[in-house]
Amino acid sequence: MRRPHEARSVAESYGRDAKRYDRSRPAYPHELIARIVAASPGVDVLDVGCGTGIAGRQFQSLGCRVLGVEPDPRMADFARHRGLETQVARFEDWDPAGRRFDVVAAATAWHWIHPVAGANKAADVLRARGRIAAFWHVFQLPLGLAQAIGATCARVLPDAPFDFGNAMTRPARENYQPILSSTAKGIRDTGSFGEPEQWQYEWERVLTRDEWLAEMPTQGAFTRLPPASLAEVLAAAGAAIDEFGGRFTMRYATVAVTATKVG
Repeated sequence: MRRPHEARSVAESYGRDAKRYDRSRPAYPHELIARIVAASPGVDVLDVGCGTGIAGRQFQSLGCRVLGVEPDPRMADFARHRGLETQVARFEDWDPAGRRFDVVAAATAWHWIHPVAGANKAADVLRARGRIAAFWHVFQLPLGLAQAIGATCARVLPDAPFDFGNAMTRPARENYQPILSSTAKGIRDTGSFGEPEQWQYEWERVLTRDEWLAEMPTQGAFTRLPPASLAEVLAAAGAAIDEFGGRFTMRYATVAVTATKVG
């Protein structure tokens, strides 16, 4: 199976429905965003893989000046219309034109970037004592719902490069740990940062049937599915949620890998 940053067709598929993505994807814990800003030398933020600007707008709400870099022009256009200055480029290829930043942030995006090349680029554009912060929502479906969705995905997508049933039902942190470890190693390998830390914020969200079915098509496993296959997966998920009474509680751990530029 290819590493995430090599799967460009997936990385640049989210813009097919940017409006749905922005409407259904959850924001990040305020405490995390505030902590990143407080631990940085200033308020100039580079939002890498900014998507529709969900995290970027959160930084703006704290008084930060934010520039987004996004490879998908459809997502970038949406972010601009929501008030986030955005340039279209892959981060590894992006020309900063001499600009420097206090924070290089990546919200559910760093796994699409080469871990070492990206970390080196971050070091190049950060000011002294600037902070890199890559963070993700690690979410855990209730077991019965995860089993139902995983079984349907395994049947509808038999050629998928991973085991849906296992991925859906095992502890979510196990699914994300390779990404977290790769990110930390990439940062270490630059020699430009202090030892990476992990910051974690746990929270819950009650989702209705319609809310979860709106979010599922924005996830990388489903963004490129043929409409008939997607409809089958969503129907199974909807039926399972109905068995839960039409809503369920999702448990999240938003995890950041972060480090300070030395020198």
